[in-house]
Amino acid sequence: MAAKEKGKAKQEKQSKLGSFFKGVRTEFGKIIWPSRETIVKQLIAVVCVTVVVGLLITVIDFGAQNLIDVLVKINAA
Repeated sequence: MAAKEKGKAKQEKQSKLGSFFKGVRTEFGKIIWPSRETIVKQLIAVVCVTVVVGLLITVIDFGAQNLIDVLVKINAA
């Protein structure tokens, strides 16, 4: 009797797993994938924003470092 129940439980588990993957496949079919043109435009935008933010951080860091150097020299004198 216990072996029969184990087999039934295993079959239910496989059925649930199969149902899950069927659902995943169905949902992937509903996805509207962007066109190549859209991806290229978004990639260019991301690269440009990344470069601008990187430059901004560099300028702020350089300015802060110079300010700290000036303050340290004032205190040392």
